[in-house]
Amino acid sequence: MIPKIQIYTSFTAMLQDPNSFYSGFYQQLNKEKQALTQKRNRIAIARVVTIGLVAFLLYQFRSESLLMLSLLFGVALTVFLFLVKFSLQLTDRINLLSEMIRLTDEENRIAQHQFLHRFQGNELAPPKHPYAGDLDLFGKASLFQFLHRTTSEAGHQQLAQWLLEPASTTTILARQEATKNLASLPAWSLQFEAYGHQQPIPNATRNQVLNWSATHSGYFPKTPWKLLRFAWPTLALGLLALHIIGLLPSALFYGLILLLMTIAFYISKAIVPIYRKLDSVLPSLTALSNSLGWVETARFEADHLKSLQSTILPFSGTNTFAESSSPIIPDSHSASQAIIKLHQILDRFDYRHNPLVYIPLNTLLLWDLQQVWALEKWKRNHHSALNAWFQSIAELEALNSLGRFSFNHPGYSFPALSEIPGQWSATGLGHPLIPTGKCVTNEFSTSGRPAIALITGSNMAGKSTFLRSIGINQVLAMAGAPVFASHLTTSNMRIMSSMRIADNLEENTSTFYAELSKLKAIIDAVNAGEPVFLLLDEILRGTNSQDRQTGSKALIRQLVKQNATALLATHDLALTELEKEYPNVLSNYHFDVSVEKEELFFDYKLKTGICTSMNASILMKKIGIDL
Repeated sequence: MIPKIQIYTSFTAMLQDPNSFYSGFYQQLNKEKQALTQKRNRIAIARVVTIGLVAFLLYQFRSESLLMLSLLFGVALTVFLFLVKFSLQLTDRINLLSEMIRLTDEENRIAQHQFLHRFQGNELAPPKHPYAGDLDLFGKASLFQFLHRTTSEAGHQQLAQWLLEPASTTTILARQEATKNLASLPAWSLQFEAYGHQQPIPNATRNQVLNWSATHSGYFPKTPWKLLRFAWPTLALGLLALHIIGLLPSALFYGLILLLMTIAFYISKAIVPIYRKLDSVLPSLTALSNSLGWVETARFEADHLKSLQSTILPFSGTNTFAESSSPIIPDSHSASQAIIKLHQILDRFDYRHNPLVYIPLNTLLLWDLQQVWALEKWKRNHHSALNAWFQSIAELEALNSLGRFSFNHPGYSFPALSEIPGQWSATGLGHPLIPTGKCVTNEFSTSGRPAIALITGSNMAGKSTFLRSIGINQVLAMAGAPVFASHLTTSNMRIMSSMRIADNLEENTSTFYAELSKLKAIIDAVNAGEPVFLLLDEILRGTNSQDRQTGSKALIRQLVKQNATALLATHDLALTELEKEYPNVLSNYHFDVSVEKEELFFDYKLKTGICTSMNASILMKKIGIDL
């Protein structure tokens, strides 16, 4: 066996410097790949030399006894097969290293915000979600595209679900601990992802295996089939022995063997469809086994990771087939060993592709029935744990995404969770999809309920981006991930937003009606007392200015009455007067712009108070409107 890649200790000092780590790791991986490639080339030469040497020796000793020649050929064949097996193992390791090299190079490109080539996850976005569309969770240049290191379809869905729905406080804390642990294991993390990329597991494959494992068999453990699998080889081999020692005439022997062959193939015709159901999943089983095996080798410190790891370590099977009467022998195999065993059983079915091997095996041993029996025994021992293995890998893929995100952004922090309703306090707050060197950070805090913040400001001054920065960091916080902030304290709240509103021709829905539908969902949640954090950008923009102002004021008063926590970005300065009506509840903030010789300059910094500088007239003049 070729040892697994272990390159942790030499990179310990660089764990806080992602760029240095990836650069050094990339060089190390290439060096090891080159060494293994050279070794594989030498083995290829050795195989050719072996064949030539055997041919020469067989020619030199052609006059020796048949036994001598057979012994020489047997030794040479053993050596040759060993070299072939070792070469295949080297090829597997080289392919894995190639994938890890690709991933390491990709991490460097992602660090430079070159990630638009990656899986976008558009199909993971549910329609009419409270905030997914407004916060760019899915699609091109989305948080999911930037964040995910998942490879299986179930892994994609797991991570997406974490972004779409806040977890409980207990779960968030557990994920934070697991994320920190995985962030300290970047080399392990890359190899785990590489295994998944070698053969991504779609849900169709997972469901195919799970459906097969839950299907009751007509062969196992029924007594007639159990007797047949022992009686048949005994009879067939007995006939062969009698023929060899001369007690069974050739005519009778070959007649009986022909009869056995006919019956054996008739049985095979009935049971081979069981194999056909699993034939297509072999590559995915290899990927699953590699991923499970790599998880088994990890030395996790986080309790949640240890819990997931415990689901795939050696266990004892449990009989959940009610009609089964035979006792189950405890299986001490780990999950990876069990999957390897399943793969080996399915491989033995493939002997049918070589008639010279398959016909004697099936005739004398009832080979297909033996493998079906082995499949059913495997199913009986492991089917109750199979779904847990798939689920554990999917969750580990999602956690690995958060761990890589944390490792790649050492300046990000893990939020503290508060039990104070409506609390949200951040310093050094930025948007994770904006490169750190270009991102202007801000400070903002609110606490208690009700609490309404009105944000006014010039066009392009940063109001919408600020709202999205708060929203996307709250989504990360509720998923258990680090956030783009020097410090963040937040209570457990679900984001609800109304920012991007579009009409729907298919549903014959106007922009104004689409916004009203969003606002109704928000009002219903607030009236129900749900812990929500509202982000509203230019509400009621689809109607006339008088109705918009009247409706906006009414909505704000209702939010105050129902103890809501909300941020509203607006151009309507009349709304800011509500601060006099609710001095302890409503606060005014703004983003401003400075103008020099009709040129606009933005600092994108949040300030207290009402915005007094506007830029719309300057922008209109620039496009040719005479004012």
